Amino acid sequence: MADFLFELRCEEIPARMQAGARAELDKLLRRELQAAGVAAGDLAIWSTPRRLALIARGLPLATEAVNEEAKGPPEGAPDAAIDGFCKKNGVTRDQLELRDVKGRMTWFAVIEKPGRAVSDVLGTAIPAIIRDFSWPKSMRWGAESIATDSLRWVRPLSGIVALLDGKVVPCAVGTIAAGRETFGHRFHAPGAITIDGADDYAAKLRAAHVIVDHEERAAIIRDGAAKAAADADLTLVADEGLVIENAGLTEWPVPLLGRFDESFLDVPPEVIQLTARVNQKYFVCENASGELANAFICTANIEPIDAAVVVDGNRKVLAARLSDARFFWEQDQKASLAEHAKKLERITFHEKLGTVADKVDRVAKLARWLCEAGVVSADPALAEQAARLSKADLVTEMVGEFPELQGLMGGYYAAKEGLPRQVSDAIRDHYKPVGQGDDVPTAPVTVAVSLADKLDTMRSFFAIDEKPTGSKDPFALRRAALGIIRLITENGLRMGVGEGDLLDFFADRLKVQQREAGIRHDLIDAVFALGGEDDLVRLLARVHALQAFVTTEDGTNLLAGYKRAANILKKEDWRGIEGEIAHTGEEDPLAGVDDPDLAPVIAAKMAERHAAASALSYTPEPAEKALIDALADAAPRAAEAVEVERFADAMAALATLRAAVDRFFEEVIVNAEEPEKRAARLALLAAFRDAVHTVADFSRIEG
Repeated sequence: MADFLFELRCEEIPARMQAGARAELDKLLRRELQAAGVAAGDLAIWSTPRRLALIARGLPLATEAVNEEAKGPPEGAPDAAIDGFCKKNGVTRDQLELRDVKGRMTWFAVIEKPGRAVSDVLGTAIPAIIRDFSWPKSMRWGAESIATDSLRWVRPLSGIVALLDGKVVPCAVGTIAAGRETFGHRFHAPGAITIDGADDYAAKLRAAHVIVDHEERAAIIRDGAAKAAADADLTLVADEGLVIENAGLTEWPVPLLGRFDESFLDVPPEVIQLTARVNQKYFVCENASGELANAFICTANIEPIDAAVVVDGNRKVLAARLSDARFFWEQDQKASLAEHAKKLERITFHEKLGTVADKVDRVAKLARWLCEAGVVSADPALAEQAARLSKADLVTEMVGEFPELQGLMGGYYAAKEGLPRQVSDAIRDHYKPVGQGDDVPTAPVTVAVSLADKLDTMRSFFAIDEKPTGSKDPFALRRAALGIIRLITENGLRMGVGEGDLLDFFADRLKVQQREAGIRHDLIDAVFALGGEDDLVRLLARVHALQAFVTTEDGTNLLAGYKRAANILKKEDWRGIEGEIAHTGEEDPLAGVDDPDLAPVIAAKMAERHAAASALSYTPEPAEKALIDALADAAPRAAEAVEVERFADAMAALATLRAAVDRFFEEVIVNAEEPEKRAARLALLAAFRDAVHTVADFSRIEG
């Protein structure tokens, strides 16, 4: 068995591309080895700013010889077809064999593939890997770049190390031939290094001030930054993304703590942290009180002779950036938010939906209505005021520089302006919740503005038929829907979310959200199938009670009984109560009633009719009478419980039917020879089905 070392060296690889590059290298090497019949096993893959490296251990020295068969044309096929088959498989006609395939003689080629040295396999694989490598962005370079088929790489490729058991794998890509020579740290060890094999690669580079393992570099940065902060009696503000980014920017990371002028702390802490993070890749620290300190931690890529000089240089660069941020902060406050908001008239929200100012106007009116209608218990005037100023910071200098601060800066500016705390908080938080893990606002004014903003987005884009399709969702409507669902359910807001396509869309998003909470999608379908239900709080209360019920023994058995009853009714094409009314000509007092609040009453009335019909013209059998009596008791109780939203009580009422239903199917023949008995028993099963439907459409429940 042999160990393979592979290094691709180039100019600086962007930190954001390194994780993808490691995955791509893993995929392509496995592809090439698998095609040659070689198992790759576990691969160690590393990256630094200047190299991708891979070590594969336990490779065979040679592949095994194999025989492969290829099925060709049938006997009697045209000569051209047979000759083409031979050419494709590298055989001659006299090497073909005739075999019987389902009564028809067919030509087969038996192709003998001798074993190959794995060094030869790798020599072929390496150029293929490099040329097939996918980068988010790549470039050509040098004199060869005038040709469209010249090599492309993320940055100019400068060297290849390819060693199998310490021996160079002969191969070349363009003018770059594989060898055993690499280079260490650009400043600490700029000279060439000769690598003997996989076992000494990492150690020799470490001696040349290069730590090839990206995870080790990340640990050095993470622990070193925390220690530097602790040594100064501070606490590092954790930022794992920044740790990974700095690991991708350095080959020999050295965290260093510096200080900036305290006067910059007048700027909001989020601005300071974002300035340090985005512009300079620096960490920030907090003091013992949890407030932002005038300290930063940079990650040097050298072991400095004089750390103070390095820190001072970084401090000056950060000071310039913070000066810009402070300028934006002060400049933005020279105008009120209301004055900034006027500029929203110049920004198009969508060509069919007008400007951002138009959207703000719609949101403000909707936020006021939500309060006046009692959906949200907030002051309508404050909700409207917050909504009208909620997007004003989009035209400020600070948000222009850092778009991720939208909302947050508006909140700061509102507070500085002396607006009510409820208004500034609502401006700050009205985008929330943004993602699944984001906090959901609970302050009433904030809830009103946030909900109005998202509802307007949903309804506006659905109105112009700009709905998500497949994986495409350019206006983030799925995220908006999830935000609406969380605002409504976590604040217990009683309101309808829409109808038609919009309601269907919310139903799909609700299934996605509730699946993560352990709620079965079929139960949500079962409740939505009743129709007329767009109150998400009521719907989920019903779903949760339903899930608790169907997992019990009573629930499981009742579901089985329901499905049996439903199948019989379907097979017999039972007309139901509506069919009876149409058949008799009786006027239906409930005709045309579609108010969902009356659904339990309608269901109860239907159950009474069915129960009455089942007792006509003959003496029912004991099991039949038991079900009639059980329904007469359970159906009204279940309907009444649903009407007052005591869904667990409704389930408990239905549970009392279980024994009677089981006994009915054991002792009673539904399809009796006597027509009146058969009709009455089908009506009784319909009554049972309709009683269950006061809670949910059990036909949608799986199992």
